[in-house]
Amino acid sequence: MEEFGYIIIRGLAIGILISAPMGPIGMLCIQRTLDKGKFPAFFTGVGAALSDIFYCLLTGLGLSFITDFIETHQILLKIIGSLVIIAFGIYLIKKNPSRSLKKPTAQSNTYWSDIVSGFFLTLSNPLILFFIIGLFARFNFMLPEFKYYHYIVGYLSIFIGALIWWFTITSAVNKVRAHFNIRSMKIVNRVIAILLIVMAIIGLILGINDYILSIYE
Repeated sequence: MEEFGYIIIRGLAIGILISAPMGPIGMLCIQRTLDKGKFPAFFTGVGAALSDIFYCLLTGLGLSFITDFIETHQILLKIIGSLVIIAFGIYLIKKNPSRSLKKPTAQSNTYWSDIVSGFFLTLSNPLILFFIIGLFARFNFMLPEFKYYHYIVGYLSIFIGALIWWFTITSAVNKVRAHFNIRSMKIVNRVIAILLIVMAIIGLILGINDYILSIYE
């Protein structure tokens, strides 16, 4: 039982730590909470958590060819990921929040689209794999003596930890949602969009710079 407690606590911590950094997916969840309400944003976080679990599985299964591919194409992946984020930013700038702010309907197909968008936005940043490797090493998450059921409990704990984070952050942001009108929502959309685009442009510049330097090496 001590082994299960060991892996559950560390799994929850890893799930929260993977989700907590306020990157593009975090900003998107905040924007969707203010725009559509808590649950569309939460399901966006669910999609991000599923993507995180996918990368955790790659790490835990020791698929070295994946890490080799990422290391080999790190510059290209950085450029592609930056372009994806820029596209999201442009979408937010052009988006009219009036419909969703007035009618925060809860439709299953909307939730599915939120999950899919959260999944692929997180998946577009495969460099997170190295962050997960670091967390696994830091927490001694997978020990040689662990059996398959320890792994199942461990990965479920990571997923639950991520869900706890997204439910907490979306619930907190949702409490201030009532204070936003359409005009303020447009401002929030544009501010978050600009932050996303600036982050992506910096990543794009660094990626192009790394590519140029690699040519002359």
